[in-house]
Amino acid sequence: MENKKQIIEIADIFRDKKHDFLTENTLCAVQQKAMEDIIACRTSELGGHTLSCNHCGHKVQSYNSCRNRNCPKCQYIKRMQWVDKLAADLPPVKHFHIVFTIPACLHKLFYINQRIAYSLLFKAAGQTLMQCARNTHYLGAEAGAVALLHTWGQTMTYHPHIHTIVPAGGVSDDGMEWVPSAKKFFVPVKVLSTVFRGILCRLLQESVFRKEIKLPDDTPDFQTIKAKCYAKKWVVYAEKPFASPDNLVRYLGNYTHRVAISNHRMVGYKDDKVTFSYRDNKAGGARKTMTLETMEFIRRFMQHILPCGFSKIRYFGFMAICKRKTKLNLCYSLLPTPTCFSRLTGLLAMEVLQIISGKDPIICAKCKKGKLMVSPACNVLHMEPG
Repeated sequence: MENKKQIIEIADIFRDKKHDFLTENTLCAVQQKAMEDIIACRTSELGGHTLSCNHCGHKVQSYNSCRNRNCPKCQYIKRMQWVDKLAADLPPVKHFHIVFTIPACLHKLFYINQRIAYSLLFKAAGQTLMQCARNTHYLGAEAGAVALLHTWGQTMTYHPHIHTIVPAGGVSDDGMEWVPSAKKFFVPVKVLSTVFRGILCRLLQESVFRKEIKLPDDTPDFQTIKAKCYAKKWVVYAEKPFASPDNLVRYLGNYTHRVAISNHRMVGYKDDKVTFSYRDNKAGGARKTMTLETMEFIRRFMQHILPCGFSKIRYFGFMAICKRKTKLNLCYSLLPTPTCFSRLTGLLAMEVLQIISGKDPIICAKCKKGKLMVSPACNVLHMEPG
């Protein structure tokens, strides 16, 4: 129950350098709110309460969370509930992990048009999967997919891409059978990358024509960008199918309810430099460290704050929200394995923590006998930690 603190937290860096950063940089409203919320999270600034053990009298001070979706200390309960529910919702078959990336020549265009560009990225990935799955050369059925937007690489560079979880099969047009996909691949990645490039470039061009998208100042027309896009090899990455979706959902769940970097990866903060750990995918996933100037560290973090209210998780095909009650239930009826049910949906935060940890979070850590209870008289607001 206590607000345990890392040796170094992102909030410490923001708190220390907020004024300097804002003197040199301009943040939009949602970025500024994220910074302020992260600084205030679990401090006396947001108020809190005192918990007292009803057996030994031990007291614990607990401060409120900011609940900002960009905060590295928040969203844990929501993330675990999402992971648990999605793992239960996915059909009991093998699943593919397919990642759609865009070339660097599109990065500037995407960053200055985030809301519509990210929406088109989702749309292009979804249409690619559904269109290819409908092709009788590959599946000839309606597929389903869960898509998640990531905008960062391991070192917090700007790298927009879409992760998708795709069940290995689909529902036949007449709805009478489950059509399994090939054992090793859903659709060949070369086909996916070619179709994806064509769809995304078309969607972007249409939006430019309708003046929904602003071109970068150094780009005279969209044809210049399009020519660069078609000169590049687009990368669509597909892993071999997972026998169970649980591990894949848990892996992606680590990134659904936070932004860019967690406090656990923070290594050092000294002499106006920040050091953090990262996984070098080009070196077989080896763990390494990187040191950045503090201003550059904050800049990298802030570029991944999504537009206000933007949904970074989308569903397609028979997994689409509007089809859950019909098509997804049909999938369950066509498959021999019994339906799974979510354990955590609708539970209170303390109930979720107890199930996940196997321990009662309100048991006193000192005497191990009593329970920590909130006393209304002990509620605190803007009180400095003692």
